Amino acid sequence: MPSCGSRSAWISKRPVAPLTWSGYSRRHQENSQAMLNPVHLHTLSVVLRTGSFADAAREIGYTGSAVSQQVAALERAVQAPLVERDAQSIRPTEAAKFLASRAHDIIHALSALEDDMRGFSKGDYGLMRLGAFSTASQRLLPGGLASYLRRHPNSSVELEESGPAELAAMIRDSALDVAVVYHYDLVPQKWPANVVAVPLLAEDLVLLLPGNHRLAGAETITVQDLAEESWVSTKEDSSGDACVRHLCAGAGFQPRVAVRSNNYDAIRGMVRSGLGIALVPSLDHVPTDTVIATSISGCTARRYVSALRHKTQAGVSITSFLQCLGRAADKLAASHTGIVRQTKQPEAMVPMGYLAGLRAS
Repeated sequence: MPSCGSRSAWISKRPVAPLTWSGYSRRHQENSQAMLNPVHLHTLSVVLRTGSFADAAREIGYTGSAVSQQVAALERAVQAPLVERDAQSIRPTEAAKFLASRAHDIIHALSALEDDMRGFSKGDYGLMRLGAFSTASQRLLPGGLASYLRRHPNSSVELEESGPAELAAMIRDSALDVAVVYHYDLVPQKWPANVVAVPLLAEDLVLLLPGNHRLAGAETITVQDLAEESWVSTKEDSSGDACVRHLCAGAGFQPRVAVRSNNYDAIRGMVRSGLGIALVPSLDHVPTDTVIATSISGCTARRYVSALRHKTQAGVSITSFLQCLGRAADKLAASHTGIVRQTKQPEAMVPMGYLAGLRAS
């Protein structure tokens, strides 16, 4: 997963000639002997603090000879003596004191970087790129994200809202890490070959009627009972509208759609105003005064919510987020009627067979 960090740059006033790869390699070889080794800098700092090669060796876990060799290598790199040696002791030179003082912050910065990289490998750092359809962003993602960011407080999140097809394409192209999408079992959906779908929820479909509708008090309502109704549906190219058309075709009629919108709040308002009836997924249903929420007898069609990830991307961060999202789905299913936790991919209904069954009933 990509990460953002800070960089500092030193800018020379001298013009610099373009550097080819072969030129870089040659210059690197020329300067390799003069490069300061951070391990040697750390060793020098311990030598200066303990006052001897032997004590420094015991603290670091090296031999005295190895410590002496590292200091000697550092002297060659800086081209200056760092310690004055005699039979009984060593004394740091002014160059050693200057070098150790300047190296102090560098050593601690490298130590912090090592800690950060260990955290990065555990998923504690980085950017999580998420995608979701609008309702999931409101009802499912907040709980999952809260749990994930408690686990990984140094992570950041970017959210892209769009439809299932667009989000699946972004996962396919590695433009997103995880996307929450949906599909209807009456509208077969095939995700890209390099995309893995993790099941989350299954939703019943809720029939919305105006409060004064002729069927408002009916004990049972069949699809055939709705043949003469005006409908409020999602846009023609949407899977929600395709689901409604499949259901109605199974009862031998085509729905007469009066108003279309992909905004379920708007759909609910239009039903309340008597412009038509609507079929909405449970996750998108919000109980509203003067709107009757009921079910269609014999209709077992559902909408399914899944999380998509790229087939080759199953690192610590993505795995952790999917676990948090699964727990959020558990809580959502436990607190809402018409929504159940889904842990296995559903078998897609064969639309014509399903519709034939509806017609026969």
